[in-house]
Amino acid sequence: MNWEIYIQHFKNFLRLERSMSENSIEAYIHDVEKLSQFSEISQHQPTPESISERDIMDFLEYLGEFGISATSQARILSGIKSFYKYLAIENLIQIDPTQLIESPKIGRKLPDTLSFPEIESMLDMIDLSTPEGTRNRAILEVLYSCGMRVSELIELKMTNCYFDIGFVRVVGKGQKVRLIPIGRDAIKYTKIYLESIRNHQDVNPESEDIVFLNRRGKQLSRVMIFLIIKALAERAGIQKNISPHTFRHSFATHLIEGGADLRAVQEMLGHESITTTEIYTHLDRVFLQETMASYHPRESSKNHYHRKQN
Repeated sequence: MNWEIYIQHFKNFLRLERSMSENSIEAYIHDVEKLSQFSEISQHQPTPESISERDIMDFLEYLGEFGISATSQARILSGIKSFYKYLAIENLIQIDPTQLIESPKIGRKLPDTLSFPEIESMLDMIDLSTPEGTRNRAILEVLYSCGMRVSELIELKMTNCYFDIGFVRVVGKGQKVRLIPIGRDAIKYTKIYLESIRNHQDVNPESEDIVFLNRRGKQLSRVMIFLIIKALAERAGIQKNISPHTFRHSFATHLIEGGADLRAVQEMLGHESITTTEIYTHLDRVFLQETMASYHPRESSKNHYHRKQN
C-alpha cells in the first residue's frame, strides 16, 4: 500500500480506537505527512513498510536544515513513532524503524527563530512617519513573507517584482533563479515605499532597478540590513541573537510547523538539501501560492499555524 492509504487507516485508528480530538488527530497526521513528503523527494523513495531507521534519521536531519528546533523535531518524531506502533499492532510491518531512535537533544544548537508575536512586535516598533521607517517596514515584510537570503533582498530588482500575480523573481546561490510567492502585506508596504519614498529620491545610476535604497540612492548593504533588524529587536525587547537570516528560518519554521508541504517550502527557499542530493522538479506556481495562502501566519485565513500552537 502507498503512504496515502496507510495514513488514512492511521487516521481512522486514532479517531475510532483512540477517540482522539480532531485537533490532535490533525497534528499526528501532519507529522506523518511530513515523513511521506520527505520519502517522495528522497533518492530511493521508501514506502511506509520499507522505510529504515537511517531514513528516519535523515528525515530529522532534513528538518534541522530548515531550522526546525530540537523540541519541534522531538514532537514530530513522537507522531511518527505512534504511526509505526500502529503499523506494528496491525502486523503491517515486521520491524519498527523508530524503535531505537531517541528524541533529538534539546541542547543542540540551531539558529534562533522568532515567534509570530515577536515578529509583530518588531514591526510595531517601526516609525512609519519617516522615510526610513516606511522602507524598513517593507524590508521586514518581504524578508518574512518570502524567506529570502539577505543577499537576495538587497539585490531585488523592480523589474523582477510581479505584484499583479503575487510573485517576485530572485537570483540565489550559484545564480539560480526562482519565483517566490509574496504576501499581501509585503506587496502593500513595498508599494507604499516605492510610490511615496523611492520615487522622490535621487537614484544612483547603478541602482536604478534596485528596490531598496539608502539615503544616498544606492543599494543597501548586508550590514545595513543587519543593523536595522538588530535595532528593532532591541526596541522590541527581544533577547535572542537576531539577524536577517532569522527571518528566513522563521519563515520556514512557521510554514512547516503549520503543516505546509516540505517540497513547497524547499522550493521557495531555493534550498538544496544536503540529505537528498536529487535535483528537484519545480513545483507548480499555483501550488506554491496556495501553500503560502494556507500556512503562512501573515496570510492564512484558516489560521493553521495558530491552531497548531494552541
